[in-house]
Formats: sequence, C-alpha cells, structure tokens
Amino acid sequence: MKTSTSTSLENKNSSMPDWLFVFWAGGTALLSYSLVYALRKPFTAAEFEGLYVCGMDYKIAVSIIQLLGYVCAKLLGIKYISELKPEGRLKFIIGSAALSELSLVAFGLLPLPYNIIALFFNGLSLGCMWGVIFSFLEGRRTSDILASIMGVSMALSSGLAKSMGLYALNELGVSEFWMPALIGAVAFPLLCLTGWMMTRFPKPTAADIASRSVRVTLNGAQRWELFCKFMPVLIMLFAANLLLTVQRDIKEDFIVCIIDVSTVSSWAFAQIDSLATLILLATFALLATTYDHLKVLCILLVLSTAGMGTLAFLGANFHSISLPTTVWLFLQSLCLDMAYLSFQTIFFERFIACFKIRGNVGFFIITIDFVGYLGTLVLLLFKEFYVSHVDWQSFYNHMSVWIGIACSLAFIGSFIYMIRRKNRLQKIELQGGKKKNTDTKENIETENIYLTTTAI
Repeated sequence: MKTSTSTSLENKNSSMPDWLFVFWAGGTALLSYSLVYALRKPFTAAEFEGLYVCGMDYKIAVSIIQLLGYVCAKLLGIKYISELKPEGRLKFIIGSAALSELSLVAFGLLPLPYNIIALFFNGLSLGCMWGVIFSFLEGRRTSDILASIMGVSMALSSGLAKSMGLYALNELGVSEFWMPALIGAVAFPLLCLTGWMMTRFPKPTAADIASRSVRVTLNGAQRWELFCKFMPVLIMLFAANLLLTVQRDIKEDFIVCIIDVSTVSSWAFAQIDSLATLILLATFALLATTYDHLKVLCILLVLSTAGMGTLAFLGANFHSISLPTTVWLFLQSLCLDMAYLSFQTIFFERFIACFKIRGNVGFFIITIDFVGYLGTLVLLLFKEFYVSHVDWQSFYNHMSVWIGIACSLAFIGSFIYMIRRKNRLQKIELQGGKKKNTDTKENIETENIYLTTTAI
C-alpha cells in the first residue's frame, strides 16, 4: 500500500511534461560532463615542445600519468559505481571536482618533472564521473534522449576544451603549466552547482519502470553472473570498445601532433565538434522514438560499423585522398563518436531493456571504460618505447586501418548474436505460454470431471 508521501511524489513526477524534464535534465547533464572535460582535458592543447622526462617526450609522459590515474579510477569504479547509492552521488561529485582542481594547481606550482605526478590524481578523481552523472538519467522512458544529450557533451566539450586551452595560451599568454588550472577554476564551482541541480531531478515514475526495468545495484557475484550470461557478445563489445577508446583517446590527446594546427583557427575544434554533435544528437533523437529495443540496438551496430569502416578507408588512403584539414577532422569526429558515444549512452540502456536484465548501466560503462583506457595506456607505452621514430600522422592512420577493421567485425558478430539470442528467448517465452495454457486447460478439465463425478 502506498504512503501519502510516495503518492504525492509520484504525482509530482507525473505532473512534469516530458519535454520540460528532457530540457532540464538533459541540459544539466550535458553541462555537468562538459565541466568535467574542462577539468581534465585542457592540457591536450599544449605541445610542451622540447621537454623530456627521463628521455621520454614530456607530453606523452603527462598523458600516461593522467591516464594511469584514470584507469585506476575505472578499476575501482567497477565495484563502486555498481553499488553507489543515490544519496552519495552529490558528495562524490563535489569531492572529485575539488581534488581534480587541486591537482591542476599543483601541476602549475611544482617544478619539472615532479609536477606530472599531480595529473595522476587529476585522472584518479575524474575517472568515475561519467557513471555517477549518468546514474541520474537511466531507467526512464526518456533515457535515450537524455543519454544522447549527455553523450554528445563528449564531442562538444572535447573541441571546446582544446579551443579554450589554445585561447588561454595564444591570446591570454598563460603558460602551458597554469592554463589547465585557470580553466579548471572556472569549471569547479559550476560543476558543484550542476551536481546539486541533478539531485533535484524527480525519481523514475511507474510508467518509466514499466517501459524499461527497475535499476538495481549489483554485488560482485551478480556482476560475474551477468557477464557469464552474455559472455560472447560482451567479450566482442568490450574488445571493440577497447579499440574505440584507444583510437579516440589518441586523437583527442595528440591531434596537435597529428595535424598542423597552424592551418586552422583556435576555435576550429569547437566549431567542427559542435557540427558533429548536432548530427549525432539528431540521430539519437530519432532512435528515441523507436520503442523496439532490438531494432535500436541493430541500427546502432550498423551505424557504428559504417563509421569504423569509413575510418579504415580514410586511414588506408590518407595520402591518395587530399582532404582539407577541417573536412578530415569532421569525418574523424563524426565516425569515431558515432560508435564511441553509442556505447557510452543509449546502447547498454537499450540492451538492459531488451533482455530484461536486472542491473544498471553504470556497470557496463565503467567496465568498457576500464578496458578501453587500459588499452590506451599500453599503446602509449608501445609508441614511446618501440616505435618512437614513427611520426604521429603515420602512426594514427595505420592504427585507423586495423582498428576500423577489427571493430567492424566485432560489431557484425554482435549483431548476429543478439538477433539469434532474442529469437531464442522469444521461442522459449512462446513455448512457456503454450505450456501455461495447456496446464490451465488440463486443470479446468480435471475440475469438470471432479464436479461431474461428485454430482453423480
């Protein structure tokens, strides 16, 4: 029986129109993760040219140290995010944001090369933020469009963070070591405010739960049971996301080494990523109108395959196809983010709903992030110690070919698996329904015989 408090809460939830909630929640989540990027990614705009740490290129060393902290956070987050209670989310956001900004200040204060240690704590503090913010949005009828809005913040804020960093370096004259702290100082209080705003979101209604499924925390045994149940497809998807993350992270962190940034304006990255963001948002918004979960999953896999195939083609024909730098950047952003953001936003939300899984999206996302960023860390070490003589442009294009082919094959395999799995489950449900009807019919006949015998 419902209490008066729960009834009034449900009425409050139901009274808000969907479009208003999408505008409020989606916009707040988008801004929140954009601010996370402002605390994490501005250093990628700096080249740190001519600087070395123990014979290693300084920028690679900085990227590795920050990524090491990020990977550690992802590993811890597999347990932490899966079990995080709603009442602990705001404390986590504020504490993480504070530690990240303090680490950026330490990066500016400490002498070289010791200041790179500060970025380990920057990565450690921000590695679980996506899962925490996303937990405010999942399990709703509007989760697709909400996740899409939040997800495109990656494409939008990545370019914006670089443009802000280049502006601070070129126009304001801020040093490469203090530029991240300056941008982070602006982002920190705003992130605390948006974190508080997200705690004011209404809880999922009964209609939300009926449309998707109840989202529950998972302990270690339940996480392992879930993985084993869908092991073939999860292995393919986790492997593909490892490669996707590697490709995207190399592009994001070393784009100033891959292309000649003097040929484009400081704000070109923001403009290009904004255009790609609008296209992605429109695509995800159209998919949000489709209530067939399996159909959406298949469409996402087809789009992801097309995107990664395009990247493989561009990488293999880089020298023969003379594309303007801005067009090349746009295609890289659109194709990579179409695949990457699908899995960071609506894919696993629909996956849970399609197969009626008891769990939460945070478990899937934090796991693919962990394996993905671990792969990036390994690749950076490989590049520095084994193929340091290869220039970044050639390295990136060769990587695009192999990653594009491997991801396409994994997505095709996942497509086939999920269709077969769903068909098998539907057959089982149909047989179960027939058996139930047969049992019911037999019970009725038995009861009729009993009544007839008694009457005689």
